[in-house]
Amino acid sequence: MSVYIMVVDDEPDVEALFRQQFRRDLRAGRFLMEFVSSAPLALQRAAEIADATLILILSDINMPGMSGLEMLPIVRSARPDVPVIMITAYGDAETKRKALEKGAADLLTKPIDFAALRQEIDARLEQAA
Repeated sequence: MSVYIMVVDDEPDVEALFRQQFRRDLRAGRFLMEFVSSAPLALQRAAEIADATLILILSDINMPGMSGLEMLPIVRSARPDVPVIMITAYGDAETKRKALEKGAADLLTKPIDFAALRQEIDARLEQAA
């Protein structure tokens, strides 16, 4: 069974950064990372990955068109089984409150603490096993 983590961000360098941080995991086949560049594409892919193999969505908040915060309640309604962690450069209390109210499991601030994110991913992998 392939286990997916979806990363939603409009910045092209994010994919390279995540692939570098998780290269051993990806090479070992612990999970797959799928990168989408917009909230509408994320909603489409979340619907297409219909089984329980989508274990986590990591989404930027500020994106052109539909923001991550606008996408959040839609994806949580469609896929209540999949936790969503929001990522932002602006980790103020109001942004965190909005994200948590709309159903985010957590809010990470850039630059991302990849050690903490790795612990979160490991916990999700254990739950999926």
